[in-house]
Amino acid sequence: MRIAPPIVVAVWLALALAFGSALVAQLWTLAFLGFLSLSLSILPFAFARWYDLELPSSFLIAITLFIYATIFLGDAFDFYNRYWWWDIPLHGLSAVGFGLIGFLIAFMLFEGDRHAVPPIVISLIAFNFALTIGVLWEIFEYAMDRVFGLNMQQEGLIDTMEDLIIDCVGASIGSAAGFFYLKGQEFGGLACTIDDFVQLNRRLYRKFKRLHDDRR
Repeated sequence: MRIAPPIVVAVWLALALAFGSALVAQLWTLAFLGFLSLSLSILPFAFARWYDLELPSSFLIAITLFIYATIFLGDAFDFYNRYWWWDIPLHGLSAVGFGLIGFLIAFMLFEGDRHAVPPIVISLIAFNFALTIGVLWEIFEYAMDRVFGLNMQQEGLIDTMEDLIIDCVGASIGSAAGFFYLKGQEFGGLACTIDDFVQLNRRLYRKFKRLHDDRR
C-alpha cells in the first residue's frame, strides 16, 4: 500500500487539526493525545515503507481507527467513562488483529511452507504474540495513568484482568483463523485477510503453495 486510503488520511487530518487547535488553546493534555494518536497511526504506514511491505488497505484502516478510538476518543473525549462498553470491542478486535499479524509473522519465518511445522504450532506462536501485545498495552495504560494522570485503566486491577481475558478470546480467534487457513478452510472471512497479505508479499512467502496445488 503506497498511498494511504482516504479514510486514513481523513483521520490524520482530524488529529492534526485537533493537535493544532489544542496547542493554540493551551490544552496540553488534548494536544499530547492528539499528537500521540497521529504519530502511532502513521507508524504502521512508515514501517511498511521502510521494510518494503505491501499492507492491505483493510489493515491500515483498522489500525488507524483503532488508535483513534482508543487513545483519542477514549481518553481525550472520555469515551471510556461515557460508555462502559467502549473498551470491550476495542480490546477484542485488536487482539484478533494481532493474532492475524502474529500468524503472518510466524508463517513468514517458514517462508510460507505449510509443511514446515504442524499448523497448531504456528497458531500457538500467533496466540502468544497477540497476548504479549495485550500485556504490553496494559503496561502502557498503567504508565500513562501514573505519569500523565489519565484514566486508561479505569478500575485498576479489575479493568486490567477483564482486558486480558478479552485479549485471550480475541487472540484465540485470530490464531484459529491462521490454523484454518493452513488447513484450506475459511474462518469468518479472516482467511481472506491473511491471503491478501500473503499474495501482496509473495517474496516473503516464496515456498507458499495453495492447498489445492499441494494435492495435485
